[in-house]
Parts: sequence; C-alpha cells; structure tokens
Amino acid sequence: MGKQALSGVAEAWRRAEARLNQCVSQSRPGRYFKLEARKSTFTRELRAGLTTFVTMAYIISVNSSILTDSGGPCTARDCSPEQADPKSLHSSGPSDDCRLRHNPGFERCLSETKSDLVVATAVAAAIASIAMGCIANLPLALAPGMGANAFFSYNMVGFHGTGPLSYGTALAAVMLEGGIFFFISALGLRGRLARLIPRGIRLASAAGIGLFLAFTGLQAGQGVALVGPSPSTLVTLDPGTLARPTFWLGVAGFVLTATCLARGVNGGMIYGIMFVAVVSWFRSTAVTLFPPTAEGDAAFAYFRKVVDFHAINRTAWKMDFGGLKNRAVWVPLLTLLYVDILDTTGSMYSIAEYGGFMTEEKEGFEGEYRAFLVDTGATVVSAAMGTTTVTTYIESTAGIREGGRTGLTAVVVAAGFVAALFFAPLLTSVPPWAVGPALVVVGMMMMRMVREIEWGEAREAVPAFLTMILMPLTFSIANGIIAGIGMHVAIHLYDYVAAVARWLGRTREAVGEGRNQVSAALSEGQAEAAPPV
Repeated sequence: MGKQALSGVAEAWRRAEARLNQCVSQSRPGRYFKLEARKSTFTRELRAGLTTFVTMAYIISVNSSILTDSGGPCTARDCSPEQADPKSLHSSGPSDDCRLRHNPGFERCLSETKSDLVVATAVAAAIASIAMGCIANLPLALAPGMGANAFFSYNMVGFHGTGPLSYGTALAAVMLEGGIFFFISALGLRGRLARLIPRGIRLASAAGIGLFLAFTGLQAGQGVALVGPSPSTLVTLDPGTLARPTFWLGVAGFVLTATCLARGVNGGMIYGIMFVAVVSWFRSTAVTLFPPTAEGDAAFAYFRKVVDFHAINRTAWKMDFGGLKNRAVWVPLLTLLYVDILDTTGSMYSIAEYGGFMTEEKEGFEGEYRAFLVDTGATVVSAAMGTTTVTTYIESTAGIREGGRTGLTAVVVAAGFVAALFFAPLLTSVPPWAVGPALVVVGMMMMRMVREIEWGEAREAVPAFLTMILMPLTFSIANGIIAGIGMHVAIHLYDYVAAVARWLGRTREAVGEGRNQVSAALSEGQAEAAPPV
C-alpha cells in the first residue's frame, strides 16, 4: 500500500512538473530563453543553475579573504593609537609599520573590509551572471576570478598595502583594464589577440597561476601555514604546524574535497569549506575561530546574527585615477589584460565546446559577441564595488552537465548569489584553514593545462616552463609572463631575423625584376621610335 502511495505521489509530481514546464516554455520568458528551441525545460534549467551555484559558491569567502590580505582601504591611520608607533605613519620601512603587527584598530578595519568584499563579490557575481543569462542567453556563470585576485592583493597592492600601488590606484587600473578590454571586445579583436599569444605560454600561464594559488594556500594568512620562511633554504616546512589542530582540520577538509572530486560529486569544494568552517564555529575547542578574548567575543556576537544585510561602506567607489600617472601601474595593468584575455576567453571557448554551442566551423558560438561585452562590462562594475576582474567560471560545466542550455541557468545562479547577500555573518566567519585547502584544489584543477604543452619541443617547452615556475618562486604572476615571453622572443630571434632577411631578399629581387622590365620596355620603345635608315 505504501509503495502504491509513493508511486502515485511520484506520478502526480511528474505530471505537475510536465505542466509547469509546458506552461513556462510557452510563456513570453520561455520563448525569450528559447527553452523549446534548445530542447530544455524550466525545471532542468533550475537544477542546472543550483548545481552551478553550489560548485562556485566558494568564491564568496575565498575572494573576500584574498582581497582582504591587501588591506583594502585600511591604512596606518586606522591603527589604534595606543599600539601604533607614531613614527610608522611616516616610515618607509614596513618592518615597523603597525599594519604588519597585531593592532586592534587595523584588525577592525580589516574585518569591515572583508564584510564589504563579501557583499561586493556576491553582487558582482549576481550582476554579471544575470546579464549573461538575459543578454547573451548562455548558461555561463561569472564572478571575480581566481588568479587576478591574488595578483591584485600580493603583487599590485601588496600584503596589507606594502606593495607599489595603493588600493585605490589598483582599483582604477582594474576599471581601466575592463574598459580597454570592453573596447577590444566591441571591435571584435578579442579572439585574434588571444591567438597571437604563443600557445605554450597561454597554457603555462594558467598552470603557473595554479601553482601560485596553491603556494598561497600552503602558507599562513590565507592558508594552512604548512610552509614558512627559512634563512637557509628560503622556504621550508614550518615545524610548529604539525602540532596545530587547525592544520589537521584543514587536511580533513582537503581530503573531503578531493574525495568528492574523485567521485564526481558536484559542490565538493564548498562541502570541504563548509565542513571545516562549521567545526571551527564551535567555541571551547582547540580549532575554534572564536577564542575567549574580547575580539573573539565580538566576532562570535556578529556570527550569531546569521542573517544580516551588510552595506558596502569602505570599498565602493575607491578608485584613484590620479595614481595612474605612476609608471608602476602599467606593467600590472597589461598583466591583468593579458590574464583576462587568456582566462575569460579561453574559459568561454572551452565551455562552449563542452556544451555543444560552437558553430560547425568551430570559429565561435551563438551569443559570443554579447557574451564578450557582458563579462568585460562586469569588470568595470566589479571595480566600482572594490573587487577585481570578472571572469566566466569553468564550474559552469557542472550546470551544463545537469542539462542547462539557456540563460535561465545563469539567472538561477544570480539568484543564489543574491540570497547569499543576507548571510554575511556566516560568510565572513570562514577561517583561513578552510580557505587554504580550497586554494590548493583550485591550483590542482588549473594544472590540467600542462598536459597539452609540447614538452618534447624545446622552443615551446622552455618559455612555458619559465612562465610556470617563476610565478610561485618570485611570487609574481607578472614576472612569470614577462620571462616566458622574453624567452620565446630570444629563442625565435634567429627565425625572425632570417624571415626579415628573406623578405628583404624577395623585395630586392622584385624591385630588380621591375627595373629590368622597365628598362626593356624603354629600349623597345626607343627602337620603334627611331627613323628607318
């Protein structure tokens, strides 16, 4: 009897779902999103959108944590007077700067900045995803990209503002890069520029950024603190790490994430982060995020709110375009543009190929031009709110695998990010030992590009290896790219010179033949004009 009842309920649910799908497909929104034309349904798009959101929701906490490392708009002026060294306000040496020491005032500023960046990340992802769905009608989800955020925090602004650029100047550079990228996309030059970059360097850049992120996840700050500095070997295993319970909790989260990925479970990364975070939220444990201190009590009081909408107070509209006069801006700006061209364009083509959206000639996909304009425009909006460049997430393939074929999938993803805006207390309470393993996993996923490099061909392998290895070892994405391109030019210099010499030779021969023809014609003309003897 029970089985018959369950069977009847299931059948009734299927009929109701079919009626709902038919109703939506024939409605104006259904026709706009081409549900029937692309052989999809409303409920299938809904499931696809939820799947994509779950697989990429980790970016809210990870991106905000990485960008907070830059210090955001916080300066030495935010330090508590009783602990700040007055000389540090005018000191050029970072060693005696209050930003690099534990300071209650600066920590409060960082906490507010992180809350702002949680909201900025979610809003940027929501705006970009809903624009992609409604304008380009593609099941592509967008959010501030990994790699660009690390470059912004650790190379452009520097840890707690100790780099060459201020937070405002760096944001202005991101917005300018977005504008330039929009102009390039509008002219239809985006794909051509991507193809101009040597293939080996394109592939190695993604892998190098993956190593950079993994190295960051293994350090203290935004990682599990497994590795640290060494006076003799520069970097080494931190001997005190293995005795810290938080490290082993992070390892457990990493194993959980890796197991989910190995078994094809969607959302494995967010599950690992959630597991570590939830365990760390319990007080009176060795791994608690809320120690029995005044700061721990304040953080726990905010965490207990669970639901709270946080307005962006510190990071919005902080661009300093006057700082663009600084020459130190232009190399990072070009690096951002380079990474954006490779990352976003490459991801879009890969996802379009996976989803079967490419044309028969394999030269593009439906809605490509509008999709390019959406993601570049989203970067401008993202910079205005205080975060970094927006990119198309490869996690979109999870939703496509669930049957997503239209922009309705992206709209559902956007709805997920909007809902996340109301859980700022939870999202800002994710510990670094939960974020670090996620960075290592992201790095691992980006290493898949290495297999496509022609390692047997030295002309491609040497520049690619330099690009890849120098990013983590110099802790600079720009250094790796510059070294790779420089080596590519050096290796191919003989070929370039030989090609120019051949061109000059052909030009000289063509000019010589032309002169001979002209001389012959003139001689012929003179002979005909001469009077007979």
